[in-house]
Amino acid sequence: MTGRGARQGTGQRAVPPSTDSLRAPDRRRLYEQLAERLLDYVEVTGLAVGDRLPSERDLAEALQVSRASVRQATVALEVRGTLEVRHGDGIYLRSMPDDPHRLMELMTRRHRLPEILEAREALETHLAALAAARRTDADIDTMVKALDFMAAEIAEGGLGEEGDRLFHEAVTAAARSPLLAEFMAALAAPIAETRRSSLGEPGRPPRSLHAHQRILDGIRSGDPAAARQAMRRHVKMVADIGLLRWSSPDQP
Repeated sequence: MTGRGARQGTGQRAVPPSTDSLRAPDRRRLYEQLAERLLDYVEVTGLAVGDRLPSERDLAEALQVSRASVRQATVALEVRGTLEVRHGDGIYLRSMPDDPHRLMELMTRRHRLPEILEAREALETHLAALAAARRTDADIDTMVKALDFMAAEIAEGGLGEEGDRLFHEAVTAAARSPLLAEFMAALAAPIAETRRSSLGEPGRPPRSLHAHQRILDGIRSGDPAAARQAMRRHVKMVADIGLLRWSSPDQP
């Protein structure tokens, strides 16, 4: 007898094959891998700040992935400040990947965002509760229209930013608290920053729309506790963004 049977019969143990060729599976999400490919493309092709990248369609064909995956990667790089996606125009290089000034700006934003999100939770959960107690039918109509607009934006491939903004604006108005409204107005720019970062997360726009609908349900039913809880859950979701998970290559 030859082969494995002969070795087993004589009590000899075969030498196990080498594991040198094995590689740990890549645990990164697809859009993160694509983002790295795009950064490599920028470096290899020598693109300069202000140059336009190939279209989303061309990138998808070259990378052999869906356009949705490419869109997720470009949005992730837009959040980092590397790319700028101009809807209806194209994708442009906003800064070089290793630009130290951009890196410093990113890290500054990364440290500032938790404070902004903390302020949002404190203010907006209370505004949602007040809106549930004080809203009128007209307020509800305005919120519904805002969410309809957000849904239409998402259906067209957008992030739903404007509809999102209009909804939170309507909640603030329905709370009828001039002082809290002033606080929200003062935070408009930082809040817009968190909105953009959150809605840029892959798969986030539809989830955000659903979260807004739950807030609306609590306000419409006149249930301050439900409205407050729905808003708190929404802000917690907003806090789950790539920039807060990402760290500089120089950091351990």
